[in-house]
Amino acid sequence: MLHELRIYEAMPGRLGDLHRRFTDVTLSIWERLGVRPLGFWNCLVGPSSNSLYYLLEWTDLTERDEKWGKFVTDPEWITRRIESERNGALITKVQNILLTPTSFFVAPGSASLI
Repeated sequence: MLHELRIYEAMPGRLGDLHRRFTDVTLSIWERLGVRPLGFWNCLVGPSSNSLYYLLEWTDLTERDEKWGKFVTDPEWITRRIESERNGALITKVQNILLTPTSFFVAPGSASLI
């Protein structure tokens, strides 16, 4: 299992627009394509209160490459992303980190180490 941490630094004043794009556009496309988000967070204390953090879950790198490739080339996504940026870009910077569990990872609901 892989987890992908993505961090989007929003343009000043555009974090709300970025949230709306996820709720109104991105999540339904991901559901159709089988992309599995685990959660979304904003930074309360840390480097930037203008960032959106989220985690995606993948079975392996092959699944990630296949489904993410389908997402970024999806005609609906391309059209709706362009529409959402009609008043300018929403994001100034993207960080993308692929994570694998350590040998001492404790799965939720598990009482023992893996």
